[in-house]
Amino acid sequence: MFALALIMSYLRPLWFPLLLMCLCTQVAADERTLRVLAWPGYADSDLVAVFEQRQHVRVEVTLVGSDEVLRSKMAEHQGADFDVIAANTAEVHRYAGLGLLQPLRPERIANTSRQLPRFRDYARIPDIRVGDQVYAIPYVWSDMGLIYDRHQFVQPPDSIASLWDPNLQGRVLAFNTSNHNFSLASLALGGDPFVIRSQDFAHVSEKLIDLRRNVLTFYSLPEEAAELFRSHKVALVFANYGRQQLKQLQDAGADVGYVVPREGALAWLDCWAVSRKAQDPALAYSWINYMLEPQVSLALSQRQALNNTLHEPEGQASSQPLIWLRPVEDDGRRAALWQRIVSGERAPLQEAP
Repeated sequence: MFALALIMSYLRPLWFPLLLMCLCTQVAADERTLRVLAWPGYADSDLVAVFEQRQHVRVEVTLVGSDEVLRSKMAEHQGADFDVIAANTAEVHRYAGLGLLQPLRPERIANTSRQLPRFRDYARIPDIRVGDQVYAIPYVWSDMGLIYDRHQFVQPPDSIASLWDPNLQGRVLAFNTSNHNFSLASLALGGDPFVIRSQDFAHVSEKLIDLRRNVLTFYSLPEEAAELFRSHKVALVFANYGRQQLKQLQDAGADVGYVVPREGALAWLDCWAVSRKAQDPALAYSWINYMLEPQVSLALSQRQALNNTLHEPEGQASSQPLIWLRPVEDDGRRAALWQRIVSGERAPLQEAP
């Protein structure tokens, strides 16, 4: 017996680390991970922590600042890097068409019953259905209006054309994106924001070149826009992030106003969708259900000034004209032309036949 104990004491320094390593490996293997692709403010760390504790999982959040970045993330490994994503309805339609999303069973997400009726009427929400299948659950929405410095306007701007006002040259901020900017320019010219005829692209491109000449710069993130607004005495901002940007500037002490132009404001409805290659679809469903809990949706609205799908927005006129984002005629063409425009090319832009 003494000999056995002596042998064990001799071997312990050898086998104990191996045993500990095996146990740690097993725990790591048993830990579930949810990979979330979302926009700033959609998955704050304190809210994520509550979900992790409830589900005994780890959540990895990847943030994006534009639809183009979102697309590149999804395209890199055909969506296999993420389980659940936040995207606007036009992007959802695109991803579903590419086979990157899996159809959902809304009845398995209990908190959808808490949503306002118009956000549960999937047949009337553009682009989240393909055929008879639903590919996304509405989560948050906002118009993309104009933020203006009250000290630099006698009257609030009332038109998209204000972005091109030569009196504001060098004091305008616009967003660095292709689809929205082509839509804005087409709208400013009186055209369809989502279907630009082939023969009209040259005219719309020239309009965007004029915009490039008028802006201080094109921003990518709301924090960047806020800093530029403060440091360069910006007068007017196209609010790609909607009222989230308005709140950010107001919280920083800026005396700013917000308007929906008379032509209407582009508006987005972001949804949660599940990747076709999600590792744990049930866990992704749990995440969506958690995001639709009243306290979580309310936190989103209070912190980001964005409209959730459970409560009617306060202080916003329902008569304001909103133009919900739709898929565009040729996003590849828009993206290619935009890169040339933002890089400084002059009109006329010649396209390959």
